[in-house]
Amino acid sequence: MCAIQEAIKNSRKIVLKIGSNVLSNDAGAVDKESLFNIVEQVKELIEENKQVIIVSSGAGICGVGAINKWSRMGDINYKQALCAIGQVELMKAYSEYFANYGIHVGQLLLTRDDFGDSIRTLNIRNTLFTLIDEGVVPIINENDSVSVEEIKIGDNDALSALTANLWNADTLIVLSDIDGVFDQDPKTHSCAELIEEVYDIDGLASEIEIGGKSRFGTGGISTKIEAARRVNEYGANLVLLNGRKRDIIRKALLGEERGTVFFGRQ
Repeated sequence: MCAIQEAIKNSRKIVLKIGSNVLSNDAGAVDKESLFNIVEQVKELIEENKQVIIVSSGAGICGVGAINKWSRMGDINYKQALCAIGQVELMKAYSEYFANYGIHVGQLLLTRDDFGDSIRTLNIRNTLFTLIDEGVVPIINENDSVSVEEIKIGDNDALSALTANLWNADTLIVLSDIDGVFDQDPKTHSCAELIEEVYDIDGLASEIEIGGKSRFGTGGISTKIEAARRVNEYGANLVLLNGRKRDIIRKALLGEERGTVFFGRQ
């Protein structure tokens, strides 16, 4: 059994982070086929008696899809307004797709302050446990419409790590538009090699070439490494997979797809 198979199969509590680039096509529009495929795979995880929380990007993209005339507006007010509109569209899609399998979803919109206040974190935990116990899939995003620099988490890699630690998850699966962590940037180096198992993050960070962020996302490989560092400290694993590939989770469980696993401290 390969590392990814072992990490996912042995996990009961899974946080699944879905990046903006996974939910958008090359034109920046919402890729509904990709979203539906991910929902199918989450349903299969649930059928395997796994509990799943989703941390989903994509509100901004969905907002542009709904009101394209604002797509080139650079003003922060328009960006936040697009997220307010897009969050409704995003949740509508999740609700519709999960309803095909008789599964309800619940929404939590959070800011950095929510994780810094003990009463709020207790309320978040209680809400998550209640939803999960009742068979509802929690879907979490940052509250971009109200978040300013002082209360912004920054990116959903960080948000998913905070969520995983708060919920005591076994594994955080990050779906991005890359196959995993490479020793060099594979976009510019054809000889780049995939690093499938990571036990020493500090050693890794000093050895690999870290590129920039992608077009529609707010993070990059550095934010994923930092997310891994956070969950590893709590004993959880982070699995990085290419969410642009159809059936990626399903195939990873069968050992048919590769990725990178950051193993938590035992």
